[in-house]
Amino acid sequence: MNVIETEIPGVLIIEPKVFGDARGWFMESWQVERYADLGIPSRMVQDNQAYSRRGILRGLHVQCPYPQGKLVQVLSGEVYDVAVDIRRGSPWFGRWVGATLSGENRRQLWVPAGFAHGYLVTGADALFTYKCTDLYHPETEVSLSWNDPDIGVAWPLDGEPLLSDKDRNGALLRDIPTDRLPPYQEV
Repeated sequence: MNVIETEIPGVLIIEPKVFGDARGWFMESWQVERYADLGIPSRMVQDNQAYSRRGILRGLHVQCPYPQGKLVQVLSGEVYDVAVDIRRGSPWFGRWVGATLSGENRRQLWVPAGFAHGYLVTGADALFTYKCTDLYHPETEVSLSWNDPDIGVAWPLDGEPLLSDKDRNGALLRDIPTDRLPPYQEV
């Protein structure tokens, strides 16, 4: 497996080894010991899948308390996936990392606990899947504005994205009370 470190320590792009022949291909999408060697927690408690069509943007979401680390990937289609460091006290506070994930490139993105996460469907559609280190606690979820000018995510958009009401009404990072932001812990 090939691991690409990003500008924010702890956020990783993972390219699993893919073995193919005339029958198709095979890859390990999770192996506890190999991923633990990368600093990814071995305890995953929930798997999620989402299907969306082009132009749909989901995010940016984080839970506090009960932050979730997420190992994300696309089974079919393509997305632009983003992790934003909103851990109070972090040297990278307010910075973001983006990566194209697709069924074709089979890349994964490790989004550590304490990062806001979201993605934009850039292909015709996408089947998105992710493993989480904590359960979903909707009462603790914070929605960060997808277009917060202080963060400046460079979404590859043609026009306006399709958003849920929750995402349309996301807060600016500067307006989120400090106690609603996860604490920085070195990863």
